[in-house]
Amino acid sequence: METAAPGTVPAQPAAYPKTDRTVPTRSAERAAYDRELVHAILDEGSLCHLGFVRDGAPVVLPTLYGRVGEVLYLHGSTGSRPLRMTGQADPGLAVCVTVTHVDGFVLARSAFHHSVNYRSVVVHGIARQVTDPEEKSRALDALVDHVVPGRAADSRPANKKELAATAVIRLDLNEVSAKTRTGGANDEPEDMGLPYWAGVLPLRKGYEAPVANDDLATDVVLPQYLKSV
Repeated sequence: METAAPGTVPAQPAAYPKTDRTVPTRSAERAAYDRELVHAILDEGSLCHLGFVRDGAPVVLPTLYGRVGEVLYLHGSTGSRPLRMTGQADPGLAVCVTVTHVDGFVLARSAFHHSVNYRSVVVHGIARQVTDPEEKSRALDALVDHVVPGRAADSRPANKKELAATAVIRLDLNEVSAKTRTGGANDEPEDMGLPYWAGVLPLRKGYEAPVANDDLATDVVLPQYLKSV
């Protein structure tokens, strides 16, 4: 068996392993476990939904995230319930994180076959609170740069008081799957002659022009990384 040289990171398999939780019971043919595809879907997004169980009931919260290699970082206030729970539980808090891009609405001849073109990722695992100061600092930079690449270096870093008020949790990408739908409507053969339009209504995504604060100093210019978004 080959082993990695000292100080190097072992190469990752091309795909994540399938588990009972990552194989969907419906439209399993749309599921994928390709590592590059999963990373691409995660990197294109900025908002995830964090699901966990609190007092026996399910809770789902929207939050920002950032990816560093095979780790997702999520942040929030130290007073946030899920972030407190990750520090109190041993070994951590069981969570499910989802990221979804809606690429278009699929309009079919029949109401039943209307659908959505999408790309999504589901991550299962144990979330743990980040306590190492260096890792926490890297994670916060990653969260800022994930939303606007280059922004972390172009803003004041968090001070001790702000770091103390901010919690970061990490979720390793071990139990992961992607699921996608592309293409047009899948109408029934007997409906093909119906006089109804069928096709895809694509959704446009992107940034609008940056809007400066009214109190911005006149000598502060728009940074290049915002001119190119």
